[in-house]
Amino acid sequence: MVFPFKSLSDYEIRTRPEHEAFRNFVREFMEKEVAPLVTRIEERNEFPMELLDKVGAQGFQGIGVPQEYGGQGGDQTSVVIFSEETSRVCPALVTLVGVNGLFTTPLQLFGTEEQKRRYLAPVARGEKRSAHATTEAVAGSDVAGIQTRAEKAGGEWRINGRKAFISGGDLADFFVVLARTAPPPGPKERWKGLTMFVVEKGAKGFSVARHMEKMGLRGSHIVELQLDDVSVPEESVVGKEGDGFKVAMETFDHGRIGVAAQALGIAQVVFEKSLNYAMQRTTFGRPLIQHQMIDSYLADMLIRLTGARHLVYWAASLADAGRTEYQLAASMAKASATESAEWIAEKAINIFGGAGVIVETQVERFLRDVEITKVYEGANEIQRLVIIRQLIKQTLGVDVLQA
Repeated sequence: MVFPFKSLSDYEIRTRPEHEAFRNFVREFMEKEVAPLVTRIEERNEFPMELLDKVGAQGFQGIGVPQEYGGQGGDQTSVVIFSEETSRVCPALVTLVGVNGLFTTPLQLFGTEEQKRRYLAPVARGEKRSAHATTEAVAGSDVAGIQTRAEKAGGEWRINGRKAFISGGDLADFFVVLARTAPPPGPKERWKGLTMFVVEKGAKGFSVARHMEKMGLRGSHIVELQLDDVSVPEESVVGKEGDGFKVAMETFDHGRIGVAAQALGIAQVVFEKSLNYAMQRTTFGRPLIQHQMIDSYLADMLIRLTGARHLVYWAASLADAGRTEYQLAASMAKASATESAEWIAEKAINIFGGAGVIVETQVERFLRDVEITKVYEGANEIQRLVIIRQLIKQTLGVDVLQA
């Protein structure tokens, strides 16, 4: 036994030649179509719609969606490759594309056939955009604490509440919205009584309340959503009534692997920039890379980058193999990759010196971008709780949440 797994084979990373071909395809697209526009995106805090249309036309919104529903039929490893390669150029674009996965994943896992036919295909083909609305100003990591409510009224549901920090909410046509449909049985079962719904942009009483300014990931906006007596049919329930917490958690388990890959891409490009600069810049009569402290920085950067990469692709491999242990690996990968990327970005600024904090060198923006990766899809403090919970569940068969 290789605790907490059974054998060394449990740590294998499995890839295929087509994965590398896909990586080359994504990198070529990003360097050709996106890289020339990064400065414009940063300055205007806006993505050109024609660029988003190109991204959608390539099928990037539907990488993990089955072909029968208009997607590419790719696996979790393919999603990771897209996230990493895109983040080398523009991490904000990963957020804009990734939020579609937070909509399509719950429908794939829990949706009805009618829901899949109606919503998955247009999103996967890039014809429509989508978003995920769980978070509230009073309930981020504490999903069970949401205050948005839905009540039955005849043959429909009426939803009232306010959602905050919703990525891509200003562009989305379709949303999944988590609401409380019944009071929890008791303080130890707060996660019960939540239900997930599909809400369409044009629903009466549904609106973007305001845009929220943030640091980093410029071009990808977050908004508050207002739901005032929004009526949706019973067919809009995703999964079973009262199972919304389960739907949300399984969605986030998949999503945080993509966030880990987003941080991995940031770490990769910042390391590349730092190495290149250290070899070209001369100080005190010799290349910067010949100074001992710089050598130490670069070596530690590579150590952390390589460790994070193994965790990210290992988590993806476990998910692709249908192993439940991927939940533990996903939280480990998310915490490790995001914190490693932050450390690498900080050291990159030290290597660049004054040039590192100048906007035009495009180094400091990666530090701004990486900060949010530590927060969304479950803050890293929460990931550590998840890691221990999954460890106990996996080794002892005890779910501490229900104990």
